[in-house]
Amino acid sequence: MVKLNGEEKELAGKNLLEYLKAAGFKPEQVVVERNLEIVPKEQLGCVTIQDGDVIEVLHFVGGG
Repeated sequence: MVKLNGEEKELAGKNLLEYLKAAGFKPEQVVVERNLEIVPKEQLGCVTIQDGDVIEVLHFVGGG
């Protein structure tokens, strides 16, 4: 199991970039933290999600 934004999910073995796109995130507009380390955008496609990973996807919203 993987903890993604506080929720347990079955994502082990999936590519991080492919998951983000499938989940409706725009990779160029998010910051991804995996096991307390920021994943550089150019490495998102190289990361395979592992069992036990803790992932936070942060996206920014504008407002005033």
